[in-house]
This record gives sequence, structure tokens and C-alpha cells, in this order.
Amino acid sequence: MPEVWDAIVVGGGHNGLVAAAYLAKAGLKVLVLERRRIVGGASVTEEVFPGVRFSRLAYSAGLLRPEVIRDLDLPRFGYEVHPFDPQFFLPFPNGDSILLWNDADRNHRELARFSKRDADAYPKYVAFWTDVMELIEAMVLEAPPALSDLMALFRGAEAEDLARRVLLSSAADLLDEFFESTEVKAMLATATTIGLPAGPRTPGTALMLGHMLLHEINGVKQTFGYARGGMGGISQALAKAASHYGATILTSAEVRRIVTRRRRAAGVELADGRSMEARNVLANVDVKTTFERLVEPDGVDPDFLARVRRIKATGVVTKVNCILSELPDFTCRPGKTVQPHHRGYIDVCPSIEYLEKAWDDAKWGEPSREPFLDCVLHSVTDPSLAPPGKTTLSVYSQYSPYRLRTGSWDDRKEEVGDTILETLAAFAPNLRHTVERREVLSPLDMEREWGLPGGCIYQIDMTPDQLLSLRPLPGWSSYRTPVPGLYLCGSSAHPGGGVTGAPGRNAAMVVLGDLRVAPV
Repeated sequence: MPEVWDAIVVGGGHNGLVAAAYLAKAGLKVLVLERRRIVGGASVTEEVFPGVRFSRLAYSAGLLRPEVIRDLDLPRFGYEVHPFDPQFFLPFPNGDSILLWNDADRNHRELARFSKRDADAYPKYVAFWTDVMELIEAMVLEAPPALSDLMALFRGAEAEDLARRVLLSSAADLLDEFFESTEVKAMLATATTIGLPAGPRTPGTALMLGHMLLHEINGVKQTFGYARGGMGGISQALAKAASHYGATILTSAEVRRIVTRRRRAAGVELADGRSMEARNVLANVDVKTTFERLVEPDGVDPDFLARVRRIKATGVVTKVNCILSELPDFTCRPGKTVQPHHRGYIDVCPSIEYLEKAWDDAKWGEPSREPFLDCVLHSVTDPSLAPPGKTTLSVYSQYSPYRLRTGSWDDRKEEVGDTILETLAAFAPNLRHTVERREVLSPLDMEREWGLPGGCIYQIDMTPDQLLSLRPLPGWSSYRTPVPGLYLCGSSAHPGGGVTGAPGRNAAMVVLGDLRVAPV
């Protein structure tokens, strides 16, 4: 008799590993199948150049849910994260700059340089989002309520106004309510549209302003940071935990087909021809790949498949990984030795108008001529990533539309890489001669290498019409699918993208509930 698994997880990204660890810990016989040679999906550390390792795609720690860290005892398996301090550094064309710290008094003094009113408003802004995020955070580790039930929480004129501000307003409009300084608003707007096909004036982007407040590191809330060993350090800890609890992990094992029998998931077939049977299958790949490519067409209702095809997955990001011979020397804060502004995010976003203009280019199929940049010098905080005297630079850049009006990404990505680095060099001129080697990853590369449809870093867009009970589709936000025994556990399920582990954990809980097995 062939071996039958209780659960097969398709895709060894961080959510798949989380799901496998929970299921195996509860006593199930679990197999994880990963197409690439290493696990981690988009949360990986890889040696791009000899002796130099990068967090090739995901680059920010702090979102992994503390419940997942605790339940799986991840520090025991090498999980180690630390906060950035300062959190953000923004240089401005006029030679000034702004830093956001982990210290309230320090932030007040820094923001007051631009506006005393804004310095006083910032604690109120954080308190506003803290209250909102408490409501949202309560829904992160469970299937979301129906949208009608969620809206019922907002009753009365004051509550309805809150719903308008949070769910329907643009990021720019909400920031205008709190702040007057161009520089302060620019600093806070940077996190709103990362990975989204939207600008800061797009309705619905206000909600993403609160996304940064879901970060937590070592019990300290609202802080970004880095993982020791790069983002792959998180995935490796998850893989070790899953293996410890009894899961089997196979790499270089591409799934060609999810097998159904009598319209129920029954196992998988690999690209090399091997077949593996399972009582349940969890798809850590996105919903579009799952149903458009892996599930046999006669195994799913045609109307459901038509709805899946209409789900939006829009890549807008180019990633550039560089090895530098010296630290960036910023005109506004000179120096080639490590200073505070080298230790956190370095963002190029002088104003909300700058960010909106970058989006204007992309709307018409052109990479931004003056892109928004989100940069990290990982080897500054983790020297193990590069040889002595060398520095790693990772740059996330927006906007880079997957569908170009002219040319192809294979032809144009190096040109876009030039624009990205020249944009940063306008603030740190030595960058023009300090880049020794670079890797440019276009949205097309992200689709080819990591299976992200359209190069969308969240698997599918995290726009308001594809969040909460609408993710991935209305009526299917509970991780189950129309195919019995097939579940979604990746970022195209609620609550979405980012290295949170929440979709994987939540899907595992649903599987255990359906099997009437108590979690451990």
C-alpha cells in the first residue's frame, strides 16, 4: 500500500512551514514539498555573490506573530530578531533629514524641528492607530467576520466617521488631518503603498498606515527590525521546528498537480512523476496558481474558477541587492563610518506628492522616473552577511509595473536598476563608485523564481476589495476551498502578506478543527 500522509503542504514558504509545524505538533503525519532548493519562499537568505548573503525578497522582521513564536518555541530553534533604532531615516533634497526613533522624547524633539504642532500630534496619531489596530489585531488569528458584521461594529455618527477615515480615506487625506509638515507626512506615508498598485491619494490606502503598528519585536510593539542571519533565519527556525515536531520536508520537489478524487483533494503529483497521497492538502502557493494551474479543471466549479481568474495580482516592485565597498555617505549626514542613520530603514520619499508622481508613471505602464526607495544595510546590524570592509545594500523600489507599455522586463530591468541607484546617489553621491556588484529582481523575475503571480509580493493584491472577508474571495475567507480537503494557507488567504505566519497558523487550526484533533 502506498504511504498516505495526513497532510501535504504545497510550498515551503514561511506560512507553509508554520502550518506544517502546528499540524505535526498535534500528531499529524505531515509532508512539506518545496519547488526550490531551499525552504522559505520569499523569506530567504541566499548567497548572491561569493561570501555575500542577502535577504533576497522579504527584508523586514517584526511581523511574525508572537503567538506563533511562543507556540512553536522558535528561539529554541535559532529564531533571533532585534529592533531597528532609529526606525526610519529620510534625507531631503534641501540637505535636511529626519529620523524616527524608538524613544518618544527623542521623536518629539526631532519632529519639532519641522513643526511643533506635528510633534505634539504624533503621540495622538499613534494612539489613534493603536486603538484601531487593537480591533484589527483581534481578527488576525482567526477567520475574519463577514463584512456586514464588521461594519455593524461602527454604529453612530462618531463610529461611522471612524469607518470612513480608516476604510475609505486615502493615506494622504488622513495624514492631512493630523499633520502640517511636508517632511513628517512624507516619513509616515512611506509604509502605506509598499507592494500595492496604489498611490497615497488612492481611496482605501489609509488602512495601510496602521500596518506598521502590527509589528512587534521581543515584546516591544510598533517596531521594525532585522533577523539574525537575514530573513532566511526566520524560515530556517520554522523549518527546524517543523522537523522537530515530526514534519518531513522535501526540497527540489515541484508539485505539478493537486490530485482530486470524487471532487475531493487526494494528494499530489510531482514534476518528476512521483505521486503522493494525502487526506488533506494545504496550498501555500497562491490561490490563482492553486486553481488555475494545479487543481484539475474538472475538480472545481467553473463559476468559482472564473472568479479566481478575476482576482487581482499586480506586481509593482523592483528589488536591487548590492555589495558596496564602503558605506553610503549622505550629503545631509556625512560620514563613511557607521552612524545611527545607517542602522534602520533609509527611505527616499521627499513628499507625498513625490510618491504620488511615482505612481502616476506606473499607471501608464512605465517604471517610475523618480521612484520611492526603501533601503536597508543589513550587514551593518548583522556583519555575518558580508566580508569585512564590505556592506550589503538592499533596495525595494516603487513603482515598477509588471505590464510595461514598451519593451520587456528582460530588456529593461538593468535600465531600471540604474534609475534606482542614481535616485539614491542623489543623496549619497559616493554610491556611484562604491557599488561593486548588483542583482536586479524585476516583477517578472519574482514571478519566475518564486511563483508570485504578476510579481505581486503579497501573492494577490492587498487592496480593500481583497482584504478581510473578501480575501481571497467573498464566501471563501475561512481557509477552506470548494474542493473538500484542500485548504489555502499562504498570503493570498487572510490576513494577507508580510512575514506574519498568521495564514499558516490559522489554516492549520481549521484543518485540526475539521479533523477534530486538538492543537497542542
